[in-house]
Amino acid sequence: MRTPLRRRASRALVWLALASVSMPAIAGPLTFDAALQKAATDAPSIKAKSLGADATRSARSAAGQLPDPKLALGIDSFPISGPLAFEPQRDNFTWARIGVSQDIPNLAKRRAQRGRAEADIGVADAETGVEARIVKVQAALAWISLAYARQRLTALDTVLQRLERFVKASPGAVASGASRPAQVLAGREALAKLQDRRDELVSMVGRARADLTRWTGEADPGIAGPIPDFTVEPARLRASLRQHPTLVLAGATIGRADADLRVAEAERRPDFGVDLSYQRRDPRFGDYVSAGVTIGLPLFKKWRQEPLIAARAADANMARAGADASLRELTADLETGLADHAMHHAQWSRARDVLQPLAEQRVTLETGSYSAGRATLTDIADAHAALADAILTTLDREATVAADGARLILLFGSADQ
Repeated sequence: MRTPLRRRASRALVWLALASVSMPAIAGPLTFDAALQKAATDAPSIKAKSLGADATRSARSAAGQLPDPKLALGIDSFPISGPLAFEPQRDNFTWARIGVSQDIPNLAKRRAQRGRAEADIGVADAETGVEARIVKVQAALAWISLAYARQRLTALDTVLQRLERFVKASPGAVASGASRPAQVLAGREALAKLQDRRDELVSMVGRARADLTRWTGEADPGIAGPIPDFTVEPARLRASLRQHPTLVLAGATIGRADADLRVAEAERRPDFGVDLSYQRRDPRFGDYVSAGVTIGLPLFKKWRQEPLIAARAADANMARAGADASLRELTADLETGLADHAMHHAQWSRARDVLQPLAEQRVTLETGSYSAGRATLTDIADAHAALADAILTTLDREATVAADGARLILLFGSADQ
């Protein structure tokens, strides 16, 4: 009996070991830095851009190469009329031919094609950088949104608990004659309105969690750790603006347009070709070998090459104008963001240092007055509703300040900021 029991125990241990190996590890809550790292690693949009860049890089080796050679097979000078019609064995001018030919584009064109391939790689890498910056910023904003949504919910629950104690005690106050029956209804009404706001905050937490899932890939993400202190340094942000991924992409786009212009200009130079063939005749006659060179004649540049060159030059100028427009747009966006951040910070400080303390003081005073019989339950309910508004307003403004800081630093800062 002991042997089967031991076998069962060993089997159970084996199954537990296999389960521990095969089951995925349960992901813990994400800190701010971990969320950004996971977004940068797992974001499908970044992977797509990176794969596109890899594809462009793989195609680089084919740029500027000679075209494939051509094999030619044929019969030349086959008689179809006259006394020797359809009798090629009697005609010493009929032969079977096999040959190869090779087109050789001019060297400037091949160099331009290689330059165009390098420019494509630069654009693809720059697009990957732009997407990585977008994902990083959006993941940061989603994490901040979830963190403050939870704080709002916790703060409102605290106010609700305090108000509920008064509402539960209100029937006793009515029975003792300290409060009127209508005041009980006012307390319940205020409690219901705060519960409505709580439902909104629960929904906000769900939306924020869904947004963080979008950027990190976590099915049910939680957050851990403190909210970072985003110290905005305007001078440093302005100095690093030139390295913004959008401007890097604009520069790469200019490089590609210039490469297209060089390809068009190379079309004005002639291309070459070589031909080599072997002609096999009747054994009574000798065989031939032929060789030749072809040279392209770009004689109609005014109607063929020059219009294309003008079009590519216009594209290059358009790319430069687009880069200037992007710089102006980013500069305006940065200055607008700095101005809004200063305004939001002042409003948050006012809510934190003035509005919320006043609301807390009002609750304290109304509670004391209620205990002394000089305030009603309605006054208590109004004071708690005002306190909830003040606390949520403070958290809203703090969240806005944090989101402003994260956006400014992660969007406009350099890679090491």
